[in-house]
Amino acid sequence: MRILVVCLGNICRSPLAEVALRQEIAAAGMTDDVSVDSAGTGDWNVGKPPNDRMRRAAAAVGLALEGTARQIAQDDLAHSDLILVMDEANLRDVRALAPDDATRAKVHLFLDYAGQGPLEVPDPYYGEDEGFDEVVAVVRPAARAIVERLAASTAA
Repeated sequence: MRILVVCLGNICRSPLAEVALRQEIAAAGMTDDVSVDSAGTGDWNVGKPPNDRMRRAAAAVGLALEGTARQIAQDDLAHSDLILVMDEANLRDVRALAPDDATRAKVHLFLDYAGQGPLEVPDPYYGEDEGFDEVVAVVRPAARAIVERLAASTAA
């Protein structure tokens, strides 16, 4: 299974969710079965590393953010089995890129797919440092719930 996590610029929320999901996938012994990548809907951060404030917030809980930002591409839509987006704007943007209903059906809000209802992961970029810690506190348990859901569906 291939999972793609998407936010606006691919420097805060989606890299965090990517690493959190990878950690939970490894803990569940599913690394051979599930891969995770991330992208942004916008192109202005392409090639940039994850945001320093998000890196610090993630590092405080043992998550190391690496890589560089990239923009979502049509290949991502075709090759991903599950696309998890951070907010309603991402949901609209990614579904608008989808070529058909089957592809649009693969796109879900991250927290909704985690069983938390149609909630958004807040964008901390323009806020204070505490906002980054709050996003980490939201994303980590949601990543665990998503992997538990995937494990249950493959066991069934």
